[in-house]
Amino acid sequence: MSVQPQQHHLAVDAQALRQALDAHQRYLAGRAGGRRLNLTYADLSSCSLEGLDLRDADMTGSLLAGATLARCNLSRAILFGADLREADMRHVNLKKADLRGACLRGANLAGADLAGADLREGRIALQDKLDGFSILRHEHRPGELNFAVLSGANLAGVQMTGAVAMTSDFTDANLSGAVMVGAKLMRAVMDGADLSHADLGGADLSGASLRRAVLNGVNLSLARLENTDMTDVLRAPPPITFVDRKSISDVMSDHEAYCDTGGRRGSVTILSGVDFRPMKTLKKRRLSGLNSPRSVFFGMDMEGCELQGGDFSACDFRGANLRDADLRGARFAGAQMARCDLRGARMGPLKLDRERFVRTDFSGASLRGADLRGAHAPLARFLGAEMDGARIAGCDLTGAVLST
Repeated sequence: MSVQPQQHHLAVDAQALRQALDAHQRYLAGRAGGRRLNLTYADLSSCSLEGLDLRDADMTGSLLAGATLARCNLSRAILFGADLREADMRHVNLKKADLRGACLRGANLAGADLAGADLREGRIALQDKLDGFSILRHEHRPGELNFAVLSGANLAGVQMTGAVAMTSDFTDANLSGAVMVGAKLMRAVMDGADLSHADLGGADLSGASLRRAVLNGVNLSLARLENTDMTDVLRAPPPITFVDRKSISDVMSDHEAYCDTGGRRGSVTILSGVDFRPMKTLKKRRLSGLNSPRSVFFGMDMEGCELQGGDFSACDFRGANLRDADLRGARFAGAQMARCDLRGARMGPLKLDRERFVRTDFSGASLRGADLRGAHAPLARFLGAEMDGARIAGCDLTGAVLST
């Protein structure tokens, strides 16, 4: 790997920056006069670049401490060795970005998308005090995320081998398939994080909190787990789930027959604490009135499923596909629904007769990062619900009860 020598950070005046940004937009659009943005070793501390399209930009070694980069598109950007301390990077797009050796200490990356980003150690060339750049010393710099906020962030497949992320907040983050071999995660908060098939071999998780984290297929060999809180973690699903000696698949078929025949065949299902994951899908199943509190539907395909009038209190629907599902009058109080796809779902009231109806209830539920675009939720109850990073554009919330 070729290494460019570190330079003094260069101040960029406002006019030159505007011209460079305009040229980059022409570059991205393939128009005449376009030029890829090059801000290597530039001093952009406390600068506001909020919402800009900076795809493929080269910002190697740049000083961005305290900068505002919220909602920026930095996909495939080069931020090798950049100083991003205390930067506002909420909902930033960093897909496949090169963040090797970058310092993100105290940065706010809540809801950011870092899928496939590279946060591994970087080799930075430093100027020799006596001989200038005629002799280069190389310093190994791990990607640093100490005290960073990554709650609800998408870190699927991120490369974090040897990264330092002590006391960082990964609450409800998607870390599926992440490579975190030897990472220093002491006292990190990873409550509710999806670590499915992540590689944490040799990582230091001393004092970390992994309450409700998903550990399906995770590699924790040689990891340090002293005083690590792993309360209620979700591990791999069983090959098959039985309820009173019947497979869960047969139980659901009986319930569906009951719904389809108005009670002439089959039987209504009332159960709790059941792991539905062995079924893999409930797509377009007719399961009205299903009562199954404290059950697990994590990551399942439930598109178009009919669940109206059911009780799903305290259930785990994280990452589930409930697109276009009928959830009218169902109870989801205290349910975990982070990253749930609820686009187009029907979540309005369920009419019982001319005078009576039942509201859909999400009181106390976690909908962090959920997608409710185009959903129908008139009169729905969201008291005490967590909705940080939830996407609600076009969602009908007429008369809904929302937390203030």
